[in-house]
Amino acid sequence: MNSNCLDINIDDHRVSIMGSRGLVPLQGRSEEGAEPPSFFSFSFFHREGFTLLEVIVVVFILSLLAAIVAPRIIGRTDDARITEAKVQIRNLETALKLFKLDNGFYPSTDQGIDALVTKPQTGNLPAKYRDGGYLEQKKVPLDPWGNPYVYVSPGLHGDYDLFSYGADGQEGGEGKNKDIQSWDIER
Repeated sequence: MNSNCLDINIDDHRVSIMGSRGLVPLQGRSEEGAEPPSFFSFSFFHREGFTLLEVIVVVFILSLLAAIVAPRIIGRTDDARITEAKVQIRNLETALKLFKLDNGFYPSTDQGIDALVTKPQTGNLPAKYRDGGYLEQKKVPLDPWGNPYVYVSPGLHGDYDLFSYGADGQEGGEGKNKDIQSWDIER
């Protein structure tokens, strides 16, 4: 037997540790007529539950953490959606540039950005349209608020204008409702 092992003998109600000094009893045999001691009679195993004070302290600590962390997390979701919209606009712009490199023109407003996933059948038809389209996902994404991106070509600010109306889905707005426009995104 290993000299550093725990020897538990339940039948004789003896719990011992076998160490380098031999057998060290932790709980002796029961005496005649006395109820045998239980294996789980150690004080830390015998607790019935938590005291009211312990529960109040835990609830207070959790409330304090929620009060500190929750506002930071809640405020960051709007920032994350705005950032996601900017990234998606940049990705759509890259796909539009690839479309133009292959075909010599940007899709028209009527063809829309759907021309990045489906070969246009009307208007100026692309002669060298890439098999599978120009987006990896094979579909045009919606903005982070579930609305379609607005595409106008030719645009007022360049060859095309590409933008999202923001959280409110309406033109204009401030803060999280502000429009996210391709020509205003810092490069």
